[in-house]
Amino acid sequence: MQQINFEMPTRLKSIDALREEVREFLRVELANVPVQKRAGGMTARDPDFSRKLGAKGWIGMTWPKQYGGGERSALERYVVIEEMLSAGAPVGAHWTADRQSGPLLLRYGTEEQRQKLLPRITAGECYFCIGMSEPDSGSDLAAARTRAQRTDAGYVVNGTKIWTSNAHLSHYMILFCRTEAKTEERHAGMSQFLVDLKTPGITIRPIYDMSGHHHFNEVFFEDVLLPHDALLGTEGGAWKQVTDELTYERSGPERFLSSYRLLAEGVRACGKSPRDDQSRLIGKMAAQLVILRQMSRSVAGMLERGEDPALQAALVKDLGNSHEQEVVELVRLLTETEPSNESGHGFADVMADMMLRAPAFSIRGGTREILRGVIARGLGLR
Repeated sequence: MQQINFEMPTRLKSIDALREEVREFLRVELANVPVQKRAGGMTARDPDFSRKLGAKGWIGMTWPKQYGGGERSALERYVVIEEMLSAGAPVGAHWTADRQSGPLLLRYGTEEQRQKLLPRITAGECYFCIGMSEPDSGSDLAAARTRAQRTDAGYVVNGTKIWTSNAHLSHYMILFCRTEAKTEERHAGMSQFLVDLKTPGITIRPIYDMSGHHHFNEVFFEDVLLPHDALLGTEGGAWKQVTDELTYERSGPERFLSSYRLLAEGVRACGKSPRDDQSRLIGKMAAQLVILRQMSRSVAGMLERGEDPALQAALVKDLGNSHEQEVVELVRLLTETEPSNESGHGFADVMADMMLRAPAFSIRGGTREILRGVIARGLGLR
């Protein structure tokens, strides 16, 4: 009888080894960080921590080595991101640059733009924000009114962007704006620009959320002169570029792990022998998490193969946001603990904070209405 080989494939061994390496790193780095500070998800930031990740090769992991990347697989990157988010690591400083701005530069940027910025991103020393949403248009990017007028000296930009996360702490913005007059084709005439936020004429004002945190901003452009080489990709071709960018933004594990620290603390509060009703709620949340994780990992695989998973990414975000918000409600039913940000009790503090953050989960990266429109078009329903 032929002997069956139960040895784990080499690739899976390497993935497990990487996961354990990341966990050990986080055990050391986050040992003295209280749970309240580990519940902020991808908004928590620490530049020193970002530089440490850069030194480990855990930023820009899939990018070419010539730009400071690691040329590692999408699955390896996924493992690192998943461990960071579930542990509540302060990844917010480099988050946007690693997740979407860098890949956008790799795909559409000039060689000069890549050489200038990608090595700084992978070192954890260069931070980006996204200039998409505008007052009165929100997630309807085709309604953007910020205008870049081409002149002999460069592009002159006027307009306003809103809900711009960490603009006050970023070095660059990828700006989405109109370069041509509106036509019947709503998606035409849009361009993207690489904007140094120290450029004269840019004003950044804070927007505080319900929890009292400042990571949102309103950004004003008043006759801002951008050089011609600030154009990212092709003039008038930004709609395709921005939809590619949003695929990276909408499909990652951050779309269902924002509430994970609260879930973990709730399970811990139930103890080792939870009641039947507690077990049912925990099982429901765990089952949703497993399904979303599998969906998200499949999108990462599609991106690695060069496919276009815009529909699948929208599904992950829509379902993931529902899960994240439902977790906040279900965890409240697990114990008698009341949410309070003045209790000094970690679980109660995290619950209070997450109750204030959760309403934004279904807005950031595109509202549910926008996402369901994408899904409907992808399924041929509209």
